[in-house]
Amino acid sequence: MHSTNPAIRRALLSVSDKTGLLDFARRLQAAGVALLSTGGTYKLLQEAGLTVTEVSAHTGFPEIMDGRVKTLHPKIHGGILARRGQDEPVMAEHGIEAIDLVVVNLYPFAETIARPGCRFDDAVENIDIGGPAMLRAAAKNHAHVTVVCQPADYAQVAQTIENNQLDQPLRQRLAAAAFDHTARYDRMIADYLADTSPEQSAAAPAAQSAQPATSPADPVEIVTAASDFPDTLNLAFKRELMLRYGENPHQAAAFYLDTASPETQEASIAQATILQGKTLSYNNIADADAALECVKSFSEPACVIVKHANPCGVAVAADPGAAYDLAFATDTESAFGGIIAFNRPLDADTARRILDRQFVEVIIAPEVTADALSCLATKPNVRVLACGALPDPAQRRRQWDFKRVNGGLLVQDQDLGRITAADLRVVSQRQPSEAELRDLLFAWQVAKYVKSNAIVYARDQRTIGVGAGQMSRVNSARIAAIKAEHAGLPVIGAVMASDAFFPFRDGIDNAAAVGIRAIIQPGGSMRDQETIAAADEHGMTMVFTGMRHFRH
Repeated sequence: MHSTNPAIRRALLSVSDKTGLLDFARRLQAAGVALLSTGGTYKLLQEAGLTVTEVSAHTGFPEIMDGRVKTLHPKIHGGILARRGQDEPVMAEHGIEAIDLVVVNLYPFAETIARPGCRFDDAVENIDIGGPAMLRAAAKNHAHVTVVCQPADYAQVAQTIENNQLDQPLRQRLAAAAFDHTARYDRMIADYLADTSPEQSAAAPAAQSAQPATSPADPVEIVTAASDFPDTLNLAFKRELMLRYGENPHQAAAFYLDTASPETQEASIAQATILQGKTLSYNNIADADAALECVKSFSEPACVIVKHANPCGVAVAADPGAAYDLAFATDTESAFGGIIAFNRPLDADTARRILDRQFVEVIIAPEVTADALSCLATKPNVRVLACGALPDPAQRRRQWDFKRVNGGLLVQDQDLGRITAADLRVVSQRQPSEAELRDLLFAWQVAKYVKSNAIVYARDQRTIGVGAGQMSRVNSARIAAIKAEHAGLPVIGAVMASDAFFPFRDGIDNAAAVGIRAIIQPGGSMRDQETIAAADEHGMTMVFTGMRHFRH
């Protein structure tokens, strides 16, 4: 039997996040609602002068086991689950009083595991048991009971109680929110337990992202244990934004946020604050993510310009403005209407250079100064995002990448593989100079974010030509040379990075013909000796990384 607007006579309040609770509780009490509570919530309400009954007094049973057992009692769950108009005889027999409103949010598990030095036992102790049980019970019985799990709903619920308008559609919406809340909570715990062992220290997240030790002489091959991936993958995403359309106008689209553990997530498009500009489009979000992920990989001040998910210009320099100048010069045509990302705060001088020089869709940086915002305000349609502090490139936390296929989902570790000078193996007769070595490592970092087959030409810590997404690696190299020629950037003496090995020596021969002097590639081809011989014939230096960076 569904009651249209059931009276709220008794409420149970037990929350970890106490935002807005006192005002809500005062409104409930003013409306004649009796209050039950536990632990810290009880203490807060009592100290505020509210009349509140502690759950242990209500049940006649004390909290035990350091608070592990307090609400798991028939007088609590019977009061929540009782069907009005049906279960009153049972309630009278056992002295159970109805609980009409359940206000619960859960132990701060995400905040706990995000704390430096968090021990496994501390994380386990912050797994809420009674809270999810009460939320699920109240949500199941939403025909008679109202459940509230987020402070954002307090004002509306209080108003509807005061006006006797707490109807079925609202109770059902709140019930759905409660089940969503517990599902996300359970997913967060499952992920943590799957990825963490009791023996792991606080340094475990960094260790997880490290690559297994391997000789740089050989291609890296990682055999993943099945235990690294759960048998059932439970994903919880909350719709943040309805988009005008998807990649094309005939495709509907929306943007969802991973809300399972926002406190542990690093700076990203999903976490960024939009400071000005039009609503982000589907392609804006995808391209801005590509730009930000690339610029995150550099420790020095860097600028990345992306067009259609590929970097068309990348540079590091002494400051963001100088990095932008060099990145823009790589490909002024492709930069038009592009996405620009920085790994340093955006200043007014750099903002002016951008606006004076090109049309831009999105600019994203860790911070944007007030003067820069004032300058950008002259172009109100430009989307400006502040993403917050970027992580140390060498200490990024492991995450999963997903690719939807028809009928399934491909899941892999995010490509956080890094190569240092110590990891390289020089396979040519000529050794690289220090300047060449720096440029080789720079080009290698950029190639990781270019669609395969990827070729990057670079000099002096800047790109001079990028070839992306071709079916033939040789054609990608030709495109990189054409881009450099169109930009008026000389290739002679530059370096080249390839995201995967060269299957034939023609790639080396073509690179030598346009003036490339040093090459970085994974190695691992059956014809490595042929490509090495080609490099030696041309007096080039070649280094192997032992690591591939396909990006499809």
